[in-house]
Order: sequence, then C-alpha cells, then structure tokens
Amino acid sequence: MKWLYDNWYKSTLFLGCSLLIFLVIFVADNNFTLFLIWLQTVVYLFHQFEEYILPGGFVAFFNTNLLGSKQTEFPLDKKASFWINIPIIFIGFPISAILAGYIDISIGVWTVYFSIINAISHVIMFFRFRYNPGFFVSLLLNIPVGLFTIYYLTTNNIVSLKVHLIGFMTGVLIQLGLMVYGFLILKRKIV
Repeated sequence: MKWLYDNWYKSTLFLGCSLLIFLVIFVADNNFTLFLIWLQTVVYLFHQFEEYILPGGFVAFFNTNLLGSKQTEFPLDKKASFWINIPIIFIGFPISAILAGYIDISIGVWTVYFSIINAISHVIMFFRFRYNPGFFVSLLLNIPVGLFTIYYLTTNNIVSLKVHLIGFMTGVLIQLGLMVYGFLILKRKIV
C-alpha cells in the first residue's frame, strides 16, 4: 500500500488525457450529456495533477496554511490523501458516470456540483493565501465546465429541479465531510 500512497497521483495526467481521448472518440457524438458527466472525471484528474504534481504541494499547503501545522506532512499525509481522493474521484466519479450511462443520467449529476463546490473553495482560498495547488484548474476548468454542464442539463430539460437539488446537496455534503475531517479531526492532532 505504501507504493500506492506515494504514487497514486502520478497517474492523473495520463488517466485524464487517455479518458478525454476515449470520450471524444466514442462518447461525445453519441451522447453529449453523458460526455459532459464523464468530463467531470477528466477535469478533476487534471485538478489533482495541479494539486499533487505540477506544481503540486497540496498536502504541505493544507497542513501549514489551513491547519497551522509546522510540519508539511502532518496531520494530512500521503495515506490520508489517498483515502480521500481515491474513493471520491477514482471510484465515485467513474461509477456514477457508468451508472449514468446504463441507468439514468441523474446518477452522475452530483459530480458536477461537487466539482464546482470544491473548485470554489480553491478560489476562496486564493483571496487569503494567493495561489494554492488546484487553483488554476479550478478557475479555468472545474467551474466553467461544471457551469456549462448545469446550463446544458437545464436548458435542454434533461434532469428535473429535484435532480439538481439532490446533486447539489450531495456535492455540499461531500465537501462538508471533507471539511469536517480536515478542520475538526485532523486539526485536533496538532499539539
């Protein structure tokens, strides 16, 4: 597991580019709505690339700037980062997109809202700390692609207001869960 903890994020650019090529070739023309749902995964993989690879440093930024730790790898460490990102982005996003394609598009709507909500947190952090890892992709991809997806779903009456509200609330609850974990659970570990 240590190897995965140390290296999971190194796959993000490759996976994001590969998935984007696949989606453009096989999904975009056949089902544009499903393409937009899957695109959330691509965008978020690019977001993680900025957070962890280029320029990277999200763990250190979070620990020192947001939690006030004097250690760059504590209390948030590579293991915790793995267990935050893998279930949500590497498993939750793709499974939701697969189910959106096979069962109903509404199953993937939460990914749009979570992507936007998380990106907004990076933009808010910018006003206090200036650049933070994930900021540029948040501003240039997560928010615009997410807002376009909501616009497309709404103007084409693809999902109901109820689906939007459930998607929004799911995104908010996941983000709140991450914030509770970070600011209540991890923060308490700092002496």
